[in-house]
Amino acid sequence: MLTEETHSSGVADKAASHEEAAHDKRNWVRLTFDCNDHCIFCLDADAHDGTVRSNEDVKRQILDGRRAGATRLILSGGEPTIHPQYIDFVRLGRLAGYPKVQTVTNGRMFAYGDFLKRCLDAGLDEITFSLHGPNAKVHDALVGTKGAFDEEMKGLKSALADGRPIVNVDVVVNRANVKHVAEMLENLLALGVREFDLLQVVPFGRAFRDGRDTLFYDLDEARPHIQAMLEFSKRPDVHIWMNRFPPQHLEGYEHLIQDPYKLNDEVRGRKEEFAIWIDQGEALDCRDPGRCKYCYLEKLCDSLEKTMARVDSRAFEIVRVDTEAEGHAPSAFGGDPATLKKRLPMAGAASAKGVVDRFPGLDRVELRLDDWAGLDELARARQVTRVEARTSAEAKALLAIDAQFEVVVDITSETAAWVLSLPRDHFPGRLALRQPTYERLTEAREHDVDLRDFFARLDLLAPSHVPVEGVSPCILGREPRARPPTLDLAAFNEAGRLEIFRWTRRYLLSGYMTRSLRCAPCVHAATCSGMHVNYVRAHGYASMQPVLAG
Repeated sequence: MLTEETHSSGVADKAASHEEAAHDKRNWVRLTFDCNDHCIFCLDADAHDGTVRSNEDVKRQILDGRRAGATRLILSGGEPTIHPQYIDFVRLGRLAGYPKVQTVTNGRMFAYGDFLKRCLDAGLDEITFSLHGPNAKVHDALVGTKGAFDEEMKGLKSALADGRPIVNVDVVVNRANVKHVAEMLENLLALGVREFDLLQVVPFGRAFRDGRDTLFYDLDEARPHIQAMLEFSKRPDVHIWMNRFPPQHLEGYEHLIQDPYKLNDEVRGRKEEFAIWIDQGEALDCRDPGRCKYCYLEKLCDSLEKTMARVDSRAFEIVRVDTEAEGHAPSAFGGDPATLKKRLPMAGAASAKGVVDRFPGLDRVELRLDDWAGLDELARARQVTRVEARTSAEAKALLAIDAQFEVVVDITSETAAWVLSLPRDHFPGRLALRQPTYERLTEAREHDVDLRDFFARLDLLAPSHVPVEGVSPCILGREPRARPPTLDLAAFNEAGRLEIFRWTRRYLLSGYMTRSLRCAPCVHAATCSGMHVNYVRAHGYASMQPVLAG
């Protein structure tokens, strides 16, 4: 069931445009390890040593990023504009062929002389001003610099008056300003700003060390103020980005949940620490319940910790092998998975037989193939127990094979119509259903069905409960079938080591689940993780209704 907000074609168009922007290939280039502000919530303060990066290092990173296909150059810091060669780097970005050259700045340098004009003449396309209060009293206290607000506002107004750059504002939302953000947005709209990044304060750097008692706040208590911010997204000419906010606090505005793809940037910012955790077992220094509860990465870290424990203990029954990517499959876990658990891997391409043949001890095989040539031969050679189908044509072809394997069909608008057309008296006993997950909101919106309606109709059709996976019990009307613990080799590198970026991609595609705050009293709360984040972003939390005892 879609929320009224999500039904709006304007909102859908905004969500699609935001998705395209979020998936831009960005090259973030740090210019400085210094800043002319002293923000209490600075994530970077521990790296500030008063230096700037060498010209050659910066130039190399700018050019390498473009050669690697980056389409947006983002000049950042510290404070990027205080680098002596800042304008030269803007010009280099333009000459290198970046379609967009952007900067994230406190904006104070743009208040001086002709600096702004020279930057725009050199090719600066977009300026993101970091502004954190509606007035000097609030803003200057948060950035630790008297006079910063007046200088930044002068620079912002000059950029708007010039008319050439895209001008947007980011706000770190915290206890000191959460009551003022709606007022800020109203004031900035009056000046002509139409795009805002609202970033939830996170417990890194100075924010937690120096500001834990002044910056962090209870999201439930602040709900009226957060709702007032979110209301601005209903205006057709306003773009709101909610960054690092826990998804469940955006119910009613689910299309504003941060694109999960952007978690890659969060992980990239701490890649060395994640690598040490994975390779040496030294957990992130922030892994503390009192701190994690304020962090947008909490669920990701919890899931990574479970994966590492599962690898160490060999506590898995299925090894997922993507045959197009994982030629190194056996080395990833130290041998044939059949020697660990008598369950066989899923394979993901037409070369499945070649991969399966590398595991002579396997006695059961599960497949998800791109084509079915040779399936009969493989099924004769090994005990194929499960084959996954994406379309009704695939499902019908698989059911027509004289074999015992289960056919598991993705639930999509196309397959749902076919399933509901099956005759009750001849409903296939080998058929099972799974809710697929998607990398993008737009994919979910295109392919998903109204699951509650679908299962209500299916219960009238099917002679017995059809096995279903990936659907929360409140929607399904019963407990879904759980999948056994699975080790996904797409998360491992060629050396057979768990690798944080590969693992993150798999987590975002299939492991990033969320549920409503309303789900807390549900009888299934202890075992249900909700629905995939992109299902919720596309369709809202409304379909999830807690099942209460009695």
